[in-house]
Amino acid sequence: MRIRTLAAADATTALPQLISLLQDTVAGGASLGFMPPLSLETARRYWEGIFKEITESKRILLVAGEADEIIGTVQLELAQKENALHRAEVQKVMVAPRCRRQGVARALMNAIEESARQAGRTLLVLDTERESDAERFYPGCGYTRSGVIPQYARRTDGSLVDTVVFYRLL
Repeated sequence: MRIRTLAAADATTALPQLISLLQDTVAGGASLGFMPPLSLETARRYWEGIFKEITESKRILLVAGEADEIIGTVQLELAQKENALHRAEVQKVMVAPRCRRQGVARALMNAIEESARQAGRTLLVLDTERESDAERFYPGCGYTRSGVIPQYARRTDGSLVDTVVFYRLL
């Protein structure tokens, strides 16, 4: 497995795989801000927006791959406000369903933290669905739970779910 920063120039080549990964992850029940079934057009618009933020130096996108196949991603949204240039938000940690529990997510987290350091960021924050596998995963990566926001997101069945907020000082 190889992890690399995806430049906006690589967007056209990577787009079909990124769309597929996002659709598969959402279909599998991951809480990523989308409701299944995730349409091809919605996924395409999402990734095109991400590529725009990469070209504007507002976001870093890392991809994990085997051969020429993208099997995971993680993003770092870089805070832009003058008093916040020391922090960033880790977002959209995705691993292809067939590659889970093989260390891909942990490798992505290690790599995004290194990217954060290189970007001069010393505080990382993230949030995830309460009582999820991700909530149990992040403390093992060195993240500290800071609190819970009740009824933060809607599930596919219409019920509301809490989110857990984590941080890590680098």
